[in-house]
Amino acid sequence: MSELRWVRMESLDNGVRVLTLDRPPVNALGREMVDDLTRAAAQVAGDDAARCVVVRSAGKNFSAGADLKERKEMSIDEVPRFVKKLVGAVNAVAALPVPTIAAVNGVAAGGGCELALGCDLRILSSDARIGLRETALAIIPGAGGTQRLPRLVGPSRAKRWIFTAALHSAEEALADGVADRVVPVDRLDEESQEMAALIASNGPVGIRQAKLAIDGGLELSLDRALDLEWECWKGTLETEDRVEALRAFAEKRPPRFRGR
Repeated sequence: MSELRWVRMESLDNGVRVLTLDRPPVNALGREMVDDLTRAAAQVAGDDAARCVVVRSAGKNFSAGADLKERKEMSIDEVPRFVKKLVGAVNAVAALPVPTIAAVNGVAAGGGCELALGCDLRILSSDARIGLRETALAIIPGAGGTQRLPRLVGPSRAKRWIFTAALHSAEEALADGVADRVVPVDRLDEESQEMAALIASNGPVGIRQAKLAIDGGLELSLDRALDLEWECWKGTLETEDRVEALRAFAEKRPPRFRGR
């Protein structure tokens, strides 16, 4: 594994992988952090034993977004090259074949919010504030915010979030459909890992195929999306896990899935 400085990786015995953004106090997404996040995602993508990923942070904030102090020193030519790297990092997390959960505490702004949007699920602590602040800086979200947010909550709510550049409370994010769950601050890690463990306890091949079917079908017509679902279902048919699930049901015991 390549050495990571600003992202910590932990592998739990149940197949859960925990990626921790470790550049407190605000976990700003500078060049090195973005490179580390991309490398960490690549390591998880190549980990056949991975079943679910939790993306969390060290310190009191998930991520305040791009490192504006670093950005200020970039030339006009360097800025788009950096933003492309940030896009690549968020896309690498979004493209992981296993489910991803963003465990968001404190502030998740700009690129930090976009990273959370790149995950499949978002659990927010009750103190969290989340939003896309880019228009307040005279730019627009450039790491997926203008595309993933409307797909998640619809265009009208997405436009309100982006046009106002407001930071939203955890409860507001839950009401708007950005958060899947809001939990007490001291329960964030526990609740996130409990959900990850629940996902990881199900058939790994089925979970991966379900994610592929859902993500791949979003932009297709219903007929084509149903064809994709059928192909993904067939991908689970000749697996040991499917046989094990039926055997475990007949024997009235929990299944022992092996991901094959």
